[in-house]
Amino acid sequence: MKIGRLIWREILHRKLGFGLAVATVAAAIACLVAVAGLLGAHDLRTSAKIEEMNAEAANMEAKFAADVKAYEDSVRKTMKGLGFNVFIFPEGQELGEVYAKGFASKTMPEEYVSRLAESKIVTINHLLPSLTRKLKWPEQERTVILIGIRGEVPLAHRDPKKPLVDRVKKGHLVLGYELHKPLGLTEGNATTFMGREFIVGKCHGERGTKDDITVWMHLSECQELLGEKGRINAIKALECNCATLDRLAEIRREIAGILPGTKVIETESKALARAEARNKAQKLTLDTIAAKKAETAKLRTDRDALRSEDKQKYSALLAVVVLAAIIWVGFLAFSNARDRQAEIGILRAMGTPTGTILGALLGRAFLVGLLGTGITLLFAFLLSDSLSQGALQGFDLRSLQADVPLVLVSTPLLACAASWLPALQAANRDPATILRND
Repeated sequence: MKIGRLIWREILHRKLGFGLAVATVAAAIACLVAVAGLLGAHDLRTSAKIEEMNAEAANMEAKFAADVKAYEDSVRKTMKGLGFNVFIFPEGQELGEVYAKGFASKTMPEEYVSRLAESKIVTINHLLPSLTRKLKWPEQERTVILIGIRGEVPLAHRDPKKPLVDRVKKGHLVLGYELHKPLGLTEGNATTFMGREFIVGKCHGERGTKDDITVWMHLSECQELLGEKGRINAIKALECNCATLDRLAEIRREIAGILPGTKVIETESKALARAEARNKAQKLTLDTIAAKKAETAKLRTDRDALRSEDKQKYSALLAVVVLAAIIWVGFLAFSNARDRQAEIGILRAMGTPTGTILGALLGRAFLVGLLGTGITLLFAFLLSDSLSQGALQGFDLRSLQADVPLVLVSTPLLACAASWLPALQAANRDPATILRND
């Protein structure tokens, strides 16, 4: 008799035992699918949360990047609106005198500004050396403030900046409102200042400050008139928008390393306060983005730890279920072989080979594993949409189809392994002993 026919007759003759064995395998595979689905759903939720948080951080970064140029332009305009807000005075200069008079009485070498420009200083830019004195305009019998300036000195390690003030050409004067208006001077007029002929290069409008009684001229000509050749009494600068919260201390520390002994002051203004507020807003945005990234990293770590813990629990449960299924399938195989020993004895007595008997019993076990696995996987895939919308929260069981061949092969082999000893024992019994006992 052929093995296939024996297997088929065996199944028909012992439907209940065969059905119980198939149900046992199906239950074990269902547990396996459930574990895979739950872990997959966990991974899906983790990925969704991380993607959501990453997208939120990316949106924040994109918005920050989009705003940063406008922010920097605004800060530059704000800082330029301050004019020069950092002043460097000579060593030994009393700042009280500066506050009282508006300028320093002591002087320092003009080459100091070149030394600053050639350094790697980063806290200031727009360097402008100047020489300031309050004196009598003898030809007009007026007290004026004389300021000698030259073009701004660019920092060697930076790109050239647009100057905050226009340079004064040699042989020219720039006059404040209370000087040119009463004297009837206009741009292009000639005038005499301290015995030297000058052309009025520019006339400022009314400002309501000391600028209205100020005369500006080229620094070298101012030095000659005052007998201060190669000397200045201040270096004006514009603070960079990159200093720390202790801004002035940082500027002083950097300048002291280049020009020891000099005094540094910073002027306050509403514009500076706005620039500081923008700096704080920028820092807050960066801190928020960093916090969001840290939160995302922590979420990933926590979710990975939770997945590892769940996997251990599910694996332990699955191991118990699989072991119980193997024992139960083995027990059913043993019971079936014991109940069929008379028939096995007759077949053996009729000359059926041991291999055929063994093949029939193991073939039945193989079908148990194959059918149990196939039924479970079929139902799992048919119900995948419902499960995805329910317990698995978006995870599609069909994504596990790459593992189906492995399960379809390994499960029948495990069923055969569980049935091996009972089948081997039944196939090897002496038919005479079996028939004599029966």
